[in-house]
Amino acid sequence: MGRVNAFAPNDPSDADDRSDTPGPSDPLAAFMALRTPEGAALLDGLRSYDPAQELATATRLRRTHPASLVSAALGQARLRQRAVAKFGAEDAYRMFFTPNGVEQATRTSVATHRAQRFVAAGGVRSVADLCCGIGGDAIALARAGISVLAVDRDPLTAEVARANAVALGLDGLIEVRCADVTGIDTSPYDAVFVDPARRGGRGRIFDPEAYSPPLSWATGAALDAPRAALKIAPGIPHEAIPVQAEAEWISDGGDVKEAVLWFGEGFAAGSYRATVLPARATLWSGAPLPAPPVGPVGRYLYEPDGAVIRAHLVADIVARCDGRLVDETIAYVTSDQPYDSPYTAGYEITDRLPFNMKKLKALLRERKVGVLTVKKRGSAVEPEELRRRMKLQGPNAATVFLTRVAGAPTMLIGHPLTGPA
Repeated sequence: MGRVNAFAPNDPSDADDRSDTPGPSDPLAAFMALRTPEGAALLDGLRSYDPAQELATATRLRRTHPASLVSAALGQARLRQRAVAKFGAEDAYRMFFTPNGVEQATRTSVATHRAQRFVAAGGVRSVADLCCGIGGDAIALARAGISVLAVDRDPLTAEVARANAVALGLDGLIEVRCADVTGIDTSPYDAVFVDPARRGGRGRIFDPEAYSPPLSWATGAALDAPRAALKIAPGIPHEAIPVQAEAEWISDGGDVKEAVLWFGEGFAAGSYRATVLPARATLWSGAPLPAPPVGPVGRYLYEPDGAVIRAHLVADIVARCDGRLVDETIAYVTSDQPYDSPYTAGYEITDRLPFNMKKLKALLRERKVGVLTVKKRGSAVEPEELRRRMKLQGPNAATVFLTRVAGAPTMLIGHPLTGPA
């Protein structure tokens, strides 16, 4: 994978530093300097530093430490602060990161779910983690009791993964190897996990064959293994999914994080799965579902989780709540029956209006709505622009859905259900 220089200084004056500490031209050596006693102590002292005070902090530290080491430590401290959202504070402040690593690493909750699926499949004691990045997945696998070969072709990234295994006390279960994954013999391992790079120099890559390595190679590696998981972008077209794979879409906290293709014993080829975290709830279908019915808006509106939508399992929600879609092209489910589940957010609808800004403004003024949540599907209106034009005032709150009902632009007004109806 291509990697960004994680340890380049922010201050141009670092270019004139004449100390023996490696500078920005040698990011691997700069990282290794952080592993020395001096670097480790410097980094430990930056756990609670304020980035807004970076210039003052850097000036103070450069009185007693080489400028390039200070820059590397400050950069790493910033990355650790960013990583807390994915890894939690306890792990993030012990681990090491690169900018790409923080951006691309799997968050702990998702990696843990995937590791548990390997365990549940039975007989998985060792995994070859190909394109391991900074080691987030290897850590979850090791914590599940699985020995891991973690491979990345970038020397800096591999060294960061190795440092993370040591920092978390998992180096007895994680072997890190700097190599091209296409040359790795995975036959000694019970399972393979492949996480191809989906970002390039120009940003996100949408063509699966432009992944590094390409999806076709990764699929071949998965099919050669007794069991395998292949991490892919959640927007992958269903027609691009190999027939030998079980496809799973995973959301966490309401956001779709990834899709995984599972291969081999213990996984159901041709099936579709939506997993919602942190509830650890799963919808599953052994085959594509028929199109759900479409009908009039009822008392309740249900917004399926993004993983359910990506997995094309909205029809399952429709059946569970005895409902229908408001429009054949829109993933809003309506019903006259109350329904509570981790797969949906539920709302009680109080008003339905044809799309008309003036009528909406008058209604919100009448209801004394000062806080408006705007949701949309099938509408080009920007929520912030709508809120600005409403000139909201009052103590009450409401939710407006900008959508289509039977093909017509429509506004649905209501409020969230607070629990089982």
